[in-house]
Amino acid sequence: MMMFKNPQKLVVQIARKIIDLEWRILLLILLPLSLIVFLSLSTTSSLSSLSFFTNSTTTRNNSSWTHPYVNYVETLKNNRDERLKAELDRSRIAVCLVGGARRFELTGESIIEKVLKAYPSSDLFLHSPVDHNSYKLSILKDAPRIAAVKIFKQEKVPETESQVRVLTAANSPNGIQGLLQYFNLVEGCLTMINSYQAQYNFTYDWIVRTRVDGYWSAPLSPDNFIKGRYVIPPGSSYGGLNDRFGVGDFKSSVIALSRLSLIPQLNSSGYYQLNSEGSFKAQLTTNNIPFSFKRLPFCIVTDRRYDFPPSRFGVPVAALSSHGPLSGAKCRPCTAVCSGPCVGNVMSGLYKGWSWTEWANNTMDLCDASGEWEIGWQRLFDNTAGKKLAAVRKRVEVLKVKDCVANFENMKRRAAIWEAPPPSKICELGLTMKS
Repeated sequence: MMMFKNPQKLVVQIARKIIDLEWRILLLILLPLSLIVFLSLSTTSSLSSLSFFTNSTTTRNNSSWTHPYVNYVETLKNNRDERLKAELDRSRIAVCLVGGARRFELTGESIIEKVLKAYPSSDLFLHSPVDHNSYKLSILKDAPRIAAVKIFKQEKVPETESQVRVLTAANSPNGIQGLLQYFNLVEGCLTMINSYQAQYNFTYDWIVRTRVDGYWSAPLSPDNFIKGRYVIPPGSSYGGLNDRFGVGDFKSSVIALSRLSLIPQLNSSGYYQLNSEGSFKAQLTTNNIPFSFKRLPFCIVTDRRYDFPPSRFGVPVAALSSHGPLSGAKCRPCTAVCSGPCVGNVMSGLYKGWSWTEWANNTMDLCDASGEWEIGWQRLFDNTAGKKLAAVRKRVEVLKVKDCVANFENMKRRAAIWEAPPPSKICELGLTMKS
């Protein structure tokens, strides 16, 4: 048997090591154990009040009550969003708004409330072709900040060999020329942003690109701003990437918005016969711009007619009243003809890489968009959009030329860059046609 000079000292050292080890083990046990105890207590409390719970379904049911742990996670998310929002409020953000003003009396105020006022220090850049609906753009007098406005006469974009080779006329209502006009709208907004930056000697941190015909049902969330990545909605990809919205830092946005000038590069890389979405994906991938998908609370209000039910490569049209988020799917105010299990039956028949969009958990109801908008759509819109947006719609409905001109003059005074026909011309073009 081995003998030690000081057995008492050895015993003390061994005891200390055991205590040390026990504390480490205890800490490892206590952390998960505390969560288990918390959950157990919550569950016990819930079970002990089961009779009350079942007898009071009108005041406390599965849809209105959440577990305390879920509330804790939600609190963490809200705190994170608040930090992101505070950081974005200190950033320079350009909001690039493009397209024709077809139904802007329905979409305009939602863009002001859910995008522009969500980031009140952001600068608005409007790039829109002039037509008989352009007077509706005077709604933007309520935008917090206006940097630049260009309302221009649309002219034919010359078609080059590389454009004809890279792009396809298939599924484009106006052929390749329609694509070029759209690309010109998008890249023209980037040109405006660059001019403004040069004039004031700074660079934007972020660019948000959205469409004039987008109806927003909820605010643009701060978690859509991701450094080094371009954020786009899922679905409606048509073989490429959904190009109905995008947000990114300045570097990635320059690539995403250069719809015309990057076509020669795509041609050199061997791309051909691409639609808008395919061209958009090729722009990002060939320039090594990583992208992320985020579901977004907006839809594209459309007057176009689509077969119902849609075929495998058809286009579903969502009811504007859908819970969403619709991520840029086509929509209109309608009495839904298909909801619940019906939506699953229709959407599961669509090719997922084409016009499909997320529909699960009752997020979408469908319209029969094979005909004109139904009689009484105004009431349906007002009930869905709420009093403020309904009031704007009604105001535009009875807008007078002098009030329209005053609105545009207000916008012109606030904008650093203004390129547009005289306000009287814009207003008379649409409002005299109405009367």
